[in-house]
Amino acid sequence: MHNFTDRTIREIALEAPLTTRVFEEFKIDFCCGGRVPFNEACRSAGVDPFAVLAKLETVINKGPEAGAAETKNPSELIAHIVDTHHEFTRREIDRLGPLAAKVENRHGENHPELIKIRELFDELADDMLPHMHKEEAVLFPYIERLYLCAEKHLTPPIPAFGTVRNPVRMMMFEHDRAGELLRSMRQLSHDYTAPEDACPSYKGLYAGLEDLERDLHRHVHLENNVLFPRAIELEAEPQAREAAF
Repeated sequence: MHNFTDRTIREIALEAPLTTRVFEEFKIDFCCGGRVPFNEACRSAGVDPFAVLAKLETVINKGPEAGAAETKNPSELIAHIVDTHHEFTRREIDRLGPLAAKVENRHGENHPELIKIRELFDELADDMLPHMHKEEAVLFPYIERLYLCAEKHLTPPIPAFGTVRNPVRMMMFEHDRAGELLRSMRQLSHDYTAPEDACPSYKGLYAGLEDLERDLHRHVHLENNVLFPRAIELEAEPQAREAAF
């Protein structure tokens, strides 16, 4: 039996990536809000810690996750994030935006929460699209350069933004905002439970929003908890070597 009671959700997720599926099931935040102790996270989610521990044990006993993204080097991880999560997010934003407007138009009078959900989704889209562009155009290329320089034992050039910590701080702030929007949409939709009079489009919207939320949790986890800390370490390594002489 693993003892997770003195660990944070982030630490558990990094050690055993498959546990993120359990956290999703119990609505426990492992990305933006993952730096809290296990018991505290369970209390906040309103779930029984022993039930979560039992599920975690089952998942961990299946063995390590083959090819887990967490084990990739920074260049490989960036490619995975862009090709898997950024592409999925863009595709779903394009698909769900018109669907949210359609469902609001047809059902908004009887279900006014749809108006607010559509507004929150539009805000999420307006935030995430430029956010991902900034990562792909500025931050990710610099992290890749840091990694390549480390592989060749070279000192990386100083970027215009001074230190990688600056864009990382901004990206994490924007991740937190996305997390707030997702939580608000889930609350308004009663955990994405469609009402009895919901048409297929209504149900499809809720299913799509929940799927987008699930993918964004994984997406943000890989950046906040894996890629960004590695980038900060890579940037600090040449400075540490120079200080040693």
